[in-house]
Amino acid sequence: MKPVVIFRFLAHEGPGYLGDFLTAQNIPWQLIKVDEGAPVPASILACSGMVLMGGAMSVNDNLPWIAPILALIRAAKDNDIPLLGHCLGGQLMSKAFGAAVTKNSVKEIGWGEVTVSKNAAAKNWFGNIETFNAFHWHGETFALPAGAIHLLASAHCKNQAWSINKHLAFQTHIEMTAEMVTKWCEAGAAELDSATASPAVQQANDMQQELPLHVFFLQKVAKQVYTQWIQGLKSA
Repeated sequence: MKPVVIFRFLAHEGPGYLGDFLTAQNIPWQLIKVDEGAPVPASILACSGMVLMGGAMSVNDNLPWIAPILALIRAAKDNDIPLLGHCLGGQLMSKAFGAAVTKNSVKEIGWGEVTVSKNAAAKNWFGNIETFNAFHWHGETFALPAGAIHLLASAHCKNQAWSINKHLAFQTHIEMTAEMVTKWCEAGAAELDSATASPAVQQANDMQQELPLHVFFLQKVAKQVYTQWIQGLKSA
């Protein structure tokens, strides 16, 4: 099988549990470290799937790699190569397909419940899961592009996930490991200090309470979702 290509935009926002899952399924994958200056491939045809991870930047920033990434996202969809976006990755997918990415009403950071939409697409991705405790770290939010089906919502952000056929975009994070949560809290200490007024922001100590248990249950959700997503990978 051709490899799944995973784009990383910050060193501490790597594939996390998704990488472990793909390896366990014997699915080859390669990491493109955009944060270290790795070029965006000119073609997606050598890949079975395309994944985009998170990052602190905005899709509306004037960064040299954003336009090539947007073009590659559109090429993946045109060639029936499944897409999977996490937070910034979901925003990049939304922008590539013509939807706006704007400031959310509040910054949302930490563990928070999301509700699964009641439609056939959500049932396909999440099975019998109706709610779960997801991990959030974002200040912007995406609108749904044309043809997208709404999948998840939280109290502070109505668009937490959408899908178009085999393509899946998240605003929230389902890829987390305990190590990632700890690293994000360290890297984002200044941001946490400046966002204490937000009703949707947890501080580091709160995020790390019962962390193994939170991650255990989130990875059960991620396994359900990723198992569905790999069904669409291009085998040839």
